[in-house]
Amino acid sequence: MRTGLLVLFLAALLPAHAGAPEAPTPIVIAHRGASGLRPEHTLAAYELAIAQGADYLEPDLVMTRDGVLIARHENEISTTTDVASRPEFAARRTTKTIDGKKVTGWFTEDFTLAELKTLRVRERLPQLRRDSATYDGQFTIPTLEEILQLLRRRQKETGRVTGLYPETKHPSYFRQIGLPMEEKLAALLHRYGYRGRNAPVFIQSFEVANLKRLRQITDLPLVQLLDERGQPYDFQVAGDSRTYADLATPQGLAQIATYAQGIGPAKGLILPRDPTGRWKAPTTLVTDAHAAGLKVHPWTFRDEKMFLPADCPDAVAEIRRFLQLGVDGVFTDFPATAVRARNSLQKMP
Repeated sequence: MRTGLLVLFLAALLPAHAGAPEAPTPIVIAHRGASGLRPEHTLAAYELAIAQGADYLEPDLVMTRDGVLIARHENEISTTTDVASRPEFAARRTTKTIDGKKVTGWFTEDFTLAELKTLRVRERLPQLRRDSATYDGQFTIPTLEEILQLLRRRQKETGRVTGLYPETKHPSYFRQIGLPMEEKLAALLHRYGYRGRNAPVFIQSFEVANLKRLRQITDLPLVQLLDERGQPYDFQVAGDSRTYADLATPQGLAQIATYAQGIGPAKGLILPRDPTGRWKAPTTLVTDAHAAGLKVHPWTFRDEKMFLPADCPDAVAEIRRFLQLGVDGVFTDFPATAVRARNSLQKMP
């Protein structure tokens, strides 16, 4: 009896989102929010994703000069904000080497949060996503804490838990310039009640050392991202010759399983395409990852025809094919489409 009362007492102390979302599996991950319909990485894009039934929101994280985690796809912000038209910031245009590549523009680490909050967000692909571009100038760059506050507020209003799926962008670069991300990210998530392997959060990265460092300071679920080509930048810096292809082998997956709970592979690592854009036979990556005890969340599914396989009629059919192969979730710019694909598959006899 005393044990039962103690369990109930401890449960009452836990935050409302302590467990993973009670959502159907596989999960729908809103890639940069509902970024096919609103400018990416805005609170409006995240709010729409929640309304469309996304199970997780995916913010890419970079750092400000004063050490605040904010949501931007890249630390170079000329294509996603109006910074290029702001004369007061003209002198901050510069060229840097980011992950071994020369990049020219304006960078978040050269601005304080207060300065960045004066900017207005723009659609990154205005010719492709013209409806989204009509919202240019209406939104500001959100901080990670503002996204956490949004999730908490929506949970109180709806009773539904929506998880968080943050990606650390260029973590080696930020550490090199004195703005390490891992400790700030873990501390903020812990402060908002995200703790343990069942918390509604996955932290993802294309780098390996970044995830291993996170594993030392948090027990939250981690996901190793895998591209179709190249290698993790921290491998390049360390002189490690292994590539993403090496990490996608059974041996590589076994190594990933020592520090992460899942992989986020590019779609082509599961269903490659031939030179005409048609699907080839699926690889064994899904079954190999599952054998290693890893979840599989491929990226990125989009509605526009230019992103679809040549032999696939629409995005619902594309997502359904991946779900039939056994993936545990999908990254999508159009959460409602992924929810529709999942629901249609679940209704099949």
